[in-house]
Amino acid sequence: MPNKKNERGLGRYYADLHIHIGRTASGRPVKITGARTLTLENILHEAAEVKGIDLVGVIDSHVPEVLDELERAVEKHGWREHEGGGVSAGKVTLLLGSEIEVYDDHCHGPIHVLVFLPTVQTMRTFSGWLGKRVKNVSLSSQRIYVSGRELQAAAKEQGGWFIPAHAFTPFKSLYGKGVKHSLTEVFDPDWIDAIELGLSADTAMADQIAELHRYPYLTNSDAHSLRKIAREYEEVRLAAPTFAEFEKALRGEDGRAIVANYGLNPKLGKYHQTVCERCLAPAAPDVDSCAACGHHRFVKGVFDRLAELKTAERGPKRPPYIYQVPLEFIPGLGPKAYEKLLARFGTEMSVLHEAAEEEIAETVGEKLAQLIVLARSGALHIEAGGGGRYGKVREG
Repeated sequence: MPNKKNERGLGRYYADLHIHIGRTASGRPVKITGARTLTLENILHEAAEVKGIDLVGVIDSHVPEVLDELERAVEKHGWREHEGGGVSAGKVTLLLGSEIEVYDDHCHGPIHVLVFLPTVQTMRTFSGWLGKRVKNVSLSSQRIYVSGRELQAAAKEQGGWFIPAHAFTPFKSLYGKGVKHSLTEVFDPDWIDAIELGLSADTAMADQIAELHRYPYLTNSDAHSLRKIAREYEEVRLAAPTFAEFEKALRGEDGRAIVANYGLNPKLGKYHQTVCERCLAPAAPDVDSCAACGHHRFVKGVFDRLAELKTAERGPKRPPYIYQVPLEFIPGLGPKAYEKLLARFGTEMSVLHEAAEEEIAETVGEKLAQLIVLARSGALHIEAGGGGRYGKVREG
């Protein structure tokens, strides 16, 4: 199991720190595009009992009704706040986060960032501060009417982390359109704790930007539905699944560390390649019109944007970035086969990390077993995505 401790008392845990709330318990929308089933209790159940994730970052925790719901659940279920930060909710630890849109006078486009805070009380305080600077504190990913540096200072004042979200996607990201060349145009580089890669980039791609070499990378799902939880995640080495321990992992202190990043092959992401805005036909980054339909506007892919920003040939030594295809992407793996796998192995993490191929074959047949083993290492054939359309997995 991932949390089996070594001789130093450190265990391995799985974490996905970018999960949205679609609706509150009363049915009020939080993330408008999020599924109605994406409630706080459903998220924690899905993460623990279906996915097998140990730490989840709910990045709409600033919403006052969500905080009220969390406090009621603590009393109802006997959950507790860890001394080191985070809420222990049975088998899973909840880390309280907020996704916020920065678009100040220094930005060339909106930038989404993640702020994580250690306790319910610090998130309450931050929520009160945020509520005076956004139009609707009860919704997700709201634009804040202060500078990026002011937001960083507010996060740090509460002992929080500041992390640019899906940092390379064409829309609402740091390098997509937010800055021309450098993060220093908008943010204080010393107040950034990590960089979230997003679905269309991996470690090697991000390390083409020299100013990022000082930061750890996170791979998170940005889940808008329950099934999308843990489509990307990291494995971390901690003494316990808490805010303080994860912070040590971000800093590489006392043996704590990010052990591995598990993510989609970037070609599976929605914005990997440049495509025509109208017909989504692939296009070279320097063409004037689409060869397929003649349209003159394009959605620049992450691959081509990083080529423009490139300032380094290689990066520092990092944890491995392991391409992994989630079970839902595997051709032919329908609901019945999926339920059989969970019934036998318990969670998706068990299927992807622990189950032997022979055991999987006994459960769902040899063909699916072979595909699952290939999916573990991202060895399935990929057709690249772009312009908001996911890439596809092919059987051969």
